[in-house]
Amino acid sequence: MTIRIRALEPNDRARWEQMFAAYATFYKTNVPEGGFDRVWAWIEDPSNDFWCDVAEFDDGRVVGFTQYQLMHRSLSGAMVCYLSDLYVDSEVRGQGAGRALIDNVIDFSRERGITIVRWLTQEGNETARRLYDTYRPKTDFILYNIPVETP
Repeated sequence: MTIRIRALEPNDRARWEQMFAAYATFYKTNVPEGGFDRVWAWIEDPSNDFWCDVAEFDDGRVVGFTQYQLMHRSLSGAMVCYLSDLYVDSEVRGQGAGRALIDNVIDFSRERGITIVRWLTQEGNETARRLYDTYRPKTDFILYNIPVETP
């Protein structure tokens, strides 16, 4: 089956929400109230450097997505592309959709002169890590998340 990567379209909203919710469930979290609308607005805003592409089989089934954005990397004085979210339906994992989505983000970056694509995953996400390790070995950086209370 052929996989096509394309930009998310307005008529993909319901399917995107299904996959985004499944992605959140995989990471044992949920999308907060209003979260779908906020992220959708980022994607739809042409002035926002946040994109979403989908993997579609030649029969029209959308089976995965990736969301990515630009960020500053101060030590290099350059922009990097941060692949913030990658999801492929569990029943089609291993059929090339994840690799096609990552390769698409790499191509996007190359076309813009961005020399680094980066992302995070959980240490125990062994299925995804087998794919990721084919690109480069993992780095030795450790991520800290500090909840900040707001008024």
